Amino acid sequence: MNETKIQRAQAWLETLLQLMALPAPVTAAIQKGIDGEDSLWLTIDHCPLSEAQREKLIGDRGQMIDALQYLGNITLNHNLPKEEQYPLTVDINGYRESRLNELKAIATDIALRVQATGQPEAIEDLSSAERRQMHGFFKEFPLLKTESQGQEPHRQLIVQLA
Repeated sequence: MNETKIQRAQAWLETLLQLMALPAPVTAAIQKGIDGEDSLWLTIDHCPLSEAQREKLIGDRGQMIDALQYLGNITLNHNLPKEEQYPLTVDINGYRESRLNELKAIATDIALRVQATGQPEAIEDLSSAERRQMHGFFKEFPLLKTESQGQEPHRQLIVQLA
C-alpha cells in the first residue's frame, strides 16, 4: 500500500471526526488482521476526547466504530480495482484488541461447553464482522461446526458438534 493511500485514509477519518464535532488526531499503520492479511489500521487518539465522547465513538456494542469502519471501507475502496483495495480497521483506545479478546474467551467457553454437552448453542448480538471472526476462532475446534442463522439484526451464530 502506498503512502498516498495511507495519508488519504488518515485525512478522511480526521475530517469525519471534525464534522462529528469530535476532533482528534488519527495515526495510520499497516498491521496484520485476524486473517493474516495486511490491513490499514486507523487509530483515533483518545486523549483529547472526554470519556463520553469516547463512548459515543464506540457506541452500543461497538456499533458506531463498526459503522465508521464500514463507511471508511466503502468510501476509500470505491471504484478501485480489486487488487488495489485494502481492508481498513478503525480503532480507539484499544477497543478492537479488547473486544477481540472478549470474543476469543466467549468462543473458548462455548466450544468447551458444546463439546462437553453435545448441545448446540447460539451466540447473539454479534456484528457481521464479529460473526466472521467467531467462525474463524471455532476452526481451532475440529469437533465443532458453526453457521449463521436468521436475518439482520437478529442473526445469530450457531455452534454445534460437527
